[in-house]
Amino acid sequence: MTLIELLLISVGLAMDAFSVSVCKGLSMKKIDLKGGVITALFFGVFQGGMPVIGYFLGTRFANVISSFSHWVSFALLAIIGGKMILEAIKEEDDDKSNKEYSLDLKELTLLAIATSIDALAVGIVFAAEKTNLFFSVTMIGVITFALSLVGVFIGHKFGSKYEKKAEIAGGTILILIGLKLLLEGLGVI
Repeated sequence: MTLIELLLISVGLAMDAFSVSVCKGLSMKKIDLKGGVITALFFGVFQGGMPVIGYFLGTRFANVISSFSHWVSFALLAIIGGKMILEAIKEEDDDKSNKEYSLDLKELTLLAIATSIDALAVGIVFAAEKTNLFFSVTMIGVITFALSLVGVFIGHKFGSKYEKKAEIAGGTILILIGLKLLLEGLGVI
């Protein structure tokens, strides 16, 4: 596998994490670098870690994993997106005005898993291609981290301007990403 191919795979894998990071940034009323870095770390570590798991599972369990991974991704993203929409609708304006981004580690973990399941299959490819695993997963993790951090700041920029509408849009985007992953997994698109 060439460096360019690995770079393209890394960026491709990072796109879902970037989109979800934008959604997380939407909920930041006051920019919090620590929260942004932790969010990006979750996505980077999970995105880099899943290919390692896939690499060691090899092709032995590829059919089993790929047969339901799109359903898991869809369910997690739909639940979290729906929760964002409901919270935006029922939250009172005075409660939101001074709210800083709070880290919900359970939610971050679920989002990181949902956006990195496809990286598991890439690990299986790495095993078949005898790719340098350490270099590959490091590149995937670093690129995902960087794009996710940028995504948090982009999301914050829009979220601070549009508040509730931005959070509703963010939740809707999460649901749509989950739906896209489901439809791809079912072979519809």
